[in-house]
Amino acid sequence: MYENQSVAQRSTESALATNKVLRNTYALLSMTLIFSAVMAAVGMAMNLGPGASLGASIGAIALVWFVLPRTANSSAGIFVVFAFTGLLGMGLGPVLNQYLALGNGAQIVMTAAGGTGVIFLALSAYALTSRRDFSFLGGMLMAGFIVVLLAAVANIFFAIPALSLAISAAVILIMSGFILFDTSRIIHGGETNYIMATAGLYLSIYNIFVSLLHILGALGGER
Repeated sequence: MYENQSVAQRSTESALATNKVLRNTYALLSMTLIFSAVMAAVGMAMNLGPGASLGASIGAIALVWFVLPRTANSSAGIFVVFAFTGLLGMGLGPVLNQYLALGNGAQIVMTAAGGTGVIFLALSAYALTSRRDFSFLGGMLMAGFIVVLLAAVANIFFAIPALSLAISAAVILIMSGFILFDTSRIIHGGETNYIMATAGLYLSIYNIFVSLLHILGALGGER
């Protein structure tokens, strides 16, 4: 009897901890997305050039690779998350200006943003309601990401438009898989750090948005 009570208590505590991580993750994710959008507007207003955009992106990558893992277990990690999402947002400024210069640029940007939101909400809702364990996707997603990365590097030299579109489509599929994977890890206790969870989900959302922009701009952009 006491053993059953102990098991039930541990199960309840685990569920409460998981719910807390989920709440904190989505709260921080919402704030970083808003902050990123504000910084994108700042980048657009400053009319940053491609060099500044690249520098901001490199700085963001350096933060998420080298600084965030060391600070994720402290309050400093929150500031690091805001710093790297802000840099990525600012780096989007010149990209958004390029698309807004098209005849239907505003429509493309809004469609990409709406599509990204629908993808994220739908996949998150499915992972939360079905409570399926998507941990089996980890290896496949990482392998796919490496292949796409190599293809993107190769296409810098070959500059094949069709391959560029295929890469963007593949990125959307892979990042969609990462949303399922990361959300599932939170639900099943594989990820207990909401700061790291926020960073992972943000990067998936960011890459889906940029890839949708590229596809929509290439297929429907009015010069």
